[in-house]
Amino acid sequence: MGLTSTPVLALAVTAAVLLFALTIWQWPRLAGPGPRALTGRIGLFLATQVAVFASVGLAANNAFLFYGSWADLFGQEQDLGVVVDHSAGGKRVKVMGVRSLDVPGGGRPEKGGQIQKVAVEGEKSGIRSPAYVYLPPEYFQPAYAKKRFPAAIVLTGYPGTAENLIKGLKYPRTAHELAARGRMQPMVLVMLRPTVAPPRDTECVDVPGGPRTETFFASDLPAAVSGVYRVGTGPANWGVIGNSTGGYCALKIALHHPDRFAAGAGLSAYYKAAEDTTTGDLFHGRQELRNHANLLWSLDNKPPGKTSFLVATSKKGESNLKDTLRFIEKVKAPARVSSITLDSGGHNFTTWRREIPPALEWLSGRLTAG
Repeated sequence: MGLTSTPVLALAVTAAVLLFALTIWQWPRLAGPGPRALTGRIGLFLATQVAVFASVGLAANNAFLFYGSWADLFGQEQDLGVVVDHSAGGKRVKVMGVRSLDVPGGGRPEKGGQIQKVAVEGEKSGIRSPAYVYLPPEYFQPAYAKKRFPAAIVLTGYPGTAENLIKGLKYPRTAHELAARGRMQPMVLVMLRPTVAPPRDTECVDVPGGPRTETFFASDLPAAVSGVYRVGTGPANWGVIGNSTGGYCALKIALHHPDRFAAGAGLSAYYKAAEDTTTGDLFHGRQELRNHANLLWSLDNKPPGKTSFLVATSKKGESNLKDTLRFIEKVKAPARVSSITLDSGGHNFTTWRREIPPALEWLSGRLTAG
């Protein structure tokens, strides 16, 4: 049973209830003196506490999808699965499996679209990362057979998994519903986590000596995807969006690479690279690299590109409000900036689900088909 499955949560809750009841029932027998009674009391207390904490932890994980699997929880590498379709001819995207969306007609790609699990190999960076690619229904319809689609890279926070974008934040389903209502154009979504060298958080930085994470996202990933799927190759065809760490990465990639991305959206983003035990030494003492990873510094010290930015925050619940206002103030033409400011909303999935639909509409309006 999977970590996020309902039976696992139900089993943990049932165990907690039964152990609590057993503790109450057995307490008179274990209330006496002696090592046997003492051991019994300690054992029941510990078992009940473990079951209660497991239930609370599983419920929180199901709500916010901090971990997508048991392997992710214990820090193990995730097996990409069995190859069902290999891209030939030296292509750098390999399709490992497919799934349908839980939408009306979802069993048919031309009605519900399709999500493909892939492995992407970066030509310049040498990074290999799993990802999910959402293909809209139009991608499979004869009328669009020769059409190239706009595409967006979608990034989770740290230490999230790409599954969070599908199950928790529901990017494919939201894009499907918005396109069906004519609120956004059909788009290809390339969904993955910014942690391409797990468990290290590289903050989408080209670390001296590697890994070259920014190169992977800004150059390798669009080139690899464009080589396999019918998506455009120009900057007007590509955008990037993310939340938390993924939001910082999205803004940074769009800011640093206006020649490759027309738009970047950061939900609950921060504006300079984190440096802590999860990141390690990102800059090797080089202040110019640290400055380069600071978005506010970049806006002040580098020529603006013709890029559109979207930033999202809230008046209560987010710690990035002040820096978000500074980012907005510093954006200069020909770049453009838009914002979403909620009255209240914390740094969590509930807030991001409120921001994703308007953010996808905004992103769609700034990209063109190839």
